[in-house]
Amino acid sequence: MLPVWRARGSVPAPAEPEEPADAPENALPPLEIPVTRTLIVAGALASRDYQDVHHDPELARRRGSPDIFMNILTTNGLVGRYVTDHFGPTAVLRGVAIRLGAPSHPGDTLVLTGTVESVDGDTATVRVVGTNGAGRHVTGAVTVTVPGEDPA
Repeated sequence: MLPVWRARGSVPAPAEPEEPADAPENALPPLEIPVTRTLIVAGALASRDYQDVHHDPELARRRGSPDIFMNILTTNGLVGRYVTDHFGPTAVLRGVAIRLGAPSHPGDTLVLTGTVESVDGDTATVRVVGTNGAGRHVTGAVTVTVPGEDPA
């Protein structure tokens, strides 16, 4: 599994027998992200998502939401950041597949957790879950490659 090389780009450990995906050494540490109004609006603008529910509280309320809420592209970026921050500066995202659940509003705290599900050479698949006060905000899988150091 990934108990040795998963932290910040170190050289991969020799192959070991498969462990269950929920083994503690396969878990990434949680990351808590305060969901602020600025994060929501900036994420929407950066991803060119001008939908009113991501920046106008009154229009969001008229559409049935208690306030503005984070868009999927911001969530996608936060999930990617979570994985690359863990695996280090040489990590390359190869795939991010997520599904949204409960919305994230200003004042929420998004808690991301992850588990390494599989490893194939220098590529790992990480199952990610993000929760807030309303429940599961995001679930998905991230494929990441962490190249080893040049042996020369």
